[in-house]
Amino acid sequence: MFTTGRKIIPIAILALACCAAVQKPPAAGPGAGAAVIRIPFETYTLPNGLTVILSVDRTTPTVAVNVWYHVGSKNELPGRTGFAHLFEHIMFTGSGHVPYGLHDKLTEGVGGSNNGTTSNDRTTYFEIVPSNYLESALWLESDRMGFLLDKLDIVKLNAQRDIVKNERRQGVDNQPYGRVNEILSQTTYPASHPYSWDVIGSMADLSAASEEDTKNFFRLYYAPNNAIVAIVGDFDAAQAKPWVSRYFGDIPRGKPVARPSAPLVTLASEQRLVYEDRVQVPRLYIQWPTVGEKNEDQYALAVLGAILAGPRTTRLTKALVYDQQAAASVSAYQGSNEDVGEFRIMIVPRPDHTLTNLEGAADAVIEKLKSEGPTDEEIRKALAGEELAFMRGLESNLGKAMVLCDGAGFHGDAGRFRTDYQKSQAVTAADVRRVANKYLTSGRVVLSVVPTGKVDQASKPAQSRNVTAGKTSRPEVQP
Repeated sequence: MFTTGRKIIPIAILALACCAAVQKPPAAGPGAGAAVIRIPFETYTLPNGLTVILSVDRTTPTVAVNVWYHVGSKNELPGRTGFAHLFEHIMFTGSGHVPYGLHDKLTEGVGGSNNGTTSNDRTTYFEIVPSNYLESALWLESDRMGFLLDKLDIVKLNAQRDIVKNERRQGVDNQPYGRVNEILSQTTYPASHPYSWDVIGSMADLSAASEEDTKNFFRLYYAPNNAIVAIVGDFDAAQAKPWVSRYFGDIPRGKPVARPSAPLVTLASEQRLVYEDRVQVPRLYIQWPTVGEKNEDQYALAVLGAILAGPRTTRLTKALVYDQQAAASVSAYQGSNEDVGEFRIMIVPRPDHTLTNLEGAADAVIEKLKSEGPTDEEIRKALAGEELAFMRGLESNLGKAMVLCDGAGFHGDAGRFRTDYQKSQAVTAADVRRVANKYLTSGRVVLSVVPTGKVDQASKPAQSRNVTAGKTSRPEVQP
């Protein structure tokens, strides 16, 4: 081993770096129960607070390393949004002992891959590499956890700030229907609520972020006591443990992290909005505030979404797309964040069919379901679909690493997937009817996205008004 400063660098990494400069588990049966989901894992904690999850799977000679930080856009403050996503970019620009480009050479250059994701609640960075490059992946991740700020200056910050701004231009401001999520979040939650702003942040906030602002954000949230490292795949746990200790163990513990208050909300009345966009086809969005990961109603709400939209026999799809042939497509789903959630319906009309009529038709389908509840056959089909999606999420090493980290980070239990599976498959028709009546109320947001200059295509009633900033009267917060 070689040591640079305080950091130990694997010989294999130095050798590959020199060369690079010269040379360019078994499927579970449906309905079999949680007992068939066997993901062996081991969890322990380093003295600096880092949670470690090890899960051996010899199926393929690859290994996934997933580093999970309990920080997302909800940890930001009004006027200082976009920091979590900004760091997702900065983390790939080099750290104390890893010059820019080496991360890709040691992952993609050996037949693997790497990437990162940011949400409202957490940020992940991951590598999938051949098994013999596990040590390299651990070194790379530890270096940016412990030594990122050694290489972060205003020049690098400005470069990544510009990239994120351009990403916002491409994916939000100049993307058809790109501002929908932002407008719906701003309307569903009060302005100070940590789920009221978009993950990517605003242009003004990104411009205002100073070098010290961003460094302080990193020091607090990207410390080992706010992180989880999961290793899943073909590796030797007895060999991996000393590597984890060597590369992560001497990174100092950070300050305790205070979680923001993110209460559930209810809307006192229906909020109707119209947004003119550079689009050819209007769309209708209906959203209700619901619950998050820690509320058991999320399982029945997910099944409700599967009953309303999807295959041609689901209620909204059958009625609007096939029977009436009024909609080109329909979607319905429950989105559960850590603390709160939203149930959303989206409808795209066919030519010569109005959003007003589609909204009325959709409301009629929902009211019937609320009155009668779903049939046993609908429950059976929906649960089968939920089970299939659940199992597919566990097929890859990275998928398992993500699920293990989410369980440990959000619930303090890496084995939470067993509980999620059981509760999802235990949903009944009565459960679905209850949550439909509880959450799909008049307290909702109805957003019509229409072509510029075509406000008349918005869904009526006429008290809809044009929205430029996505703001309406504020929702009430539950105590």
